Formats: sequence, structure tokens, C-alpha cells
Amino acid sequence: MSRILTVLMLAAGVAAAAQAAPSSNVAWTADTMALLDSGDPERGATLVDRCASCHGEKGVSVSAANPSLAGQLAPYTYKQLMDYKDGKRSHGVMRAMARPLSEEDMADIAAFYASQPVAKARQKDTSEIAETLVTRGDGERLIPACGACHGRSGMGNVTGGVGIAVMPVLVGQYPDYIADTLRDYRSGDRANDIYWQMRSVAGKLTDEEIEALARHYGTLGDE
Repeated sequence: MSRILTVLMLAAGVAAAAQAAPSSNVAWTADTMALLDSGDPERGATLVDRCASCHGEKGVSVSAANPSLAGQLAPYTYKQLMDYKDGKRSHGVMRAMARPLSEEDMADIAAFYASQPVAKARQKDTSEIAETLVTRGDGERLIPACGACHGRSGMGNVTGGVGIAVMPVLVGQYPDYIADTLRDYRSGDRANDIYWQMRSVAGKLTDEEIEALARHYGTLGDE
């Protein structure tokens, strides 16, 4: 076997292993569920000082580059922090922030942000493209309705108890942030979604559809 062929086979094996690796190390066990149930928002409030410069004092971001965390489902915030700490979600600043945190710290931070009201609604900006994808999806392209997971009102969903499936709240996010997130899923730059749920959907969306969905969910208010 030639040296070049050997190198190519080794590279293919590494790539296959990377594809086979879990997208998250978070296991929704009874212990994890109990930890989240015991999350202390008051203690969490003492841990978020360093978060405020990017995500706002109460979790409402002042920049479209950073997500708002106010009103976000606690299991979702907890999972993202764990994924940053483990390197399953790539972001230099956030990994540095998450690495010193204990699991209890993350649960308390998640509880604090979940206890805050979501950002106020912006002037609604929707379209027929967005309404169709939110309410019906696209059967020909095997795109499920966005509302089936995130809700038509964008308030997210936890199905089957904590952790079976956690769909984030989209209300209060900047449209630009939602669009960037969908593009990252489409390109694979973000890959911590369980079972490729978001990558498989975003990979089929056009730029026009991404912008339409971003405007739709990014201008809703808490119903």
C-alpha cells in the first residue's frame, strides 16, 4: 500500500470518527433533571456579572451579534453552556467563560435567565414564505413545520419531560442573530444539535427563506 493511500485512508477514518461522535455530551438522566429542577435563580444572579456585557444585565442583549437569554428555557441554556465547556459548540470566548463553571453553576445561571421576561416584541414583520414554513413546512423537501417544535408564537418547547427534546425560545432574538444561526447550521459551522435536527432543516433552506424566518420569529412577542 502506498504511503499516499495510507494517509488518505487515515484521514478518511478520522473524518468518519468525527461524524460518528455525539453532537453533545449532555445526558438527560434523572440526575440532570433533578439538577435543573433545583436550579437557583437567586444564586444564578450572582454568577452572571461577566455575562452582562454581551447578553445584557437581565439577559436582553443590546447587540444582534449576541443572543438574548431572558426567558430562555433553562434546559436549553444549560445544554449550551455544557456544550461550550466540552467544545461541542465552538466559540472561543464562550468556551473560556464556561470552562470554570460547575454543573450547579450552569443550572443556576440557566434558572436565572429563565426567570426573566423575554424582550419586548418588535414591529411584526412576516411573509407568506415564513408563514408557510412555520405552519406547514415543505413536504416535498422533507422540511417539518417550524411551529411544530418552536411554536407558532416562538416560545419553544420541551417534549417528553426535561431533555427528551428541548426546542429554544426564539422570541426576543434579533432577526440577524436568528439568520446567522440558521446559516451556521446550514454550513455545519454549528453542529451541537441532537440527531442533526437543525442541520438537516437549515441545509434545505434558501437565503430568502432564512431571512423570512428570521424576520418572522425575530419580531414576535410573548403571547
